Amino acid sequence: MQEELELKSLQKVEDFSKKIRENILNMAYLAGSSSAHIGGALSIADILSFLFVNKMKIELKNPLDENRDRFILSKGHACLAYYAGLCELGYISKDELKTFEKNNSNLLGHPVINRKLGIEFSNGSLGMGLSLGIGVAIASKKKKKKLNVFVILGDGECNEGSVWEGAMAAPNFKLDNLHVIIDRNNFQQTGSNKEIMDLGDLKKKWISFGWETIELDGHNLNELSNYFSKSDEIKKPKAIIANTIKGKGFSFSENDNSWHHGILTKSIYEKALSELNNKK
Repeated sequence: MQEELELKSLQKVEDFSKKIRENILNMAYLAGSSSAHIGGALSIADILSFLFVNKMKIELKNPLDENRDRFILSKGHACLAYYAGLCELGYISKDELKTFEKNNSNLLGHPVINRKLGIEFSNGSLGMGLSLGIGVAIASKKKKKKLNVFVILGDGECNEGSVWEGAMAAPNFKLDNLHVIIDRNNFQQTGSNKEIMDLGDLKKKWISFGWETIELDGHNLNELSNYFSKSDEIKKPKAIIANTIKGKGFSFSENDNSWHHGILTKSIYEKALSELNNKK
């Protein structure tokens, strides 16, 4: 019985992730913009889906509930996935998604705080999200709130020195309510991480700063489920090195860094929808 429930739960995550990818395609196509950042949004779609469906404590009817879990997208340029997920949760309408990057829209190329829409913080200046997360985690402890803070960092973002200042600070403050997920898709804006700034063994680095650290497949829902089913028992700040594929989900975009800024033409958009709808 428990196994059946877990399978149904993971199927919900998989369905949610498929809807996120469809929303990403629709927003990017309608925007016709090189700042849609499709590749980095697709690499976090499965992680974000798992958090929103299976892990986070959030309440649509009360978006300002002080006891809600907090989500911070530090790699703010991947906001297509964020907006797409908030839409599937019911915070953002399908019609509002169509306004992405249009004049007077709430949905800009980087998230701008709008808690009624579920957007917790303004983000986009890389390296800042972890510091925000640490502040929220400290504040929640001082207020004696039992909530978790989830921060998604890009692997290229880990070139920023502020990330490592935050990595050093969190264990010092004993922030066992802080979860960091590093989207390790091995690319950044202008090339591969290895050729621009080789990150080496990220797992060992985070461990050395005092974090409970695990490396897993960021697209494998079973691995994510197994980890998060036990993560609250760990009394340290927690880091996941999530190995992902940039542009995950479509034959034309996977591991192709041109889709960091690629623009969806009508023919590619239709091809992508066809591939998505033909997946079992």
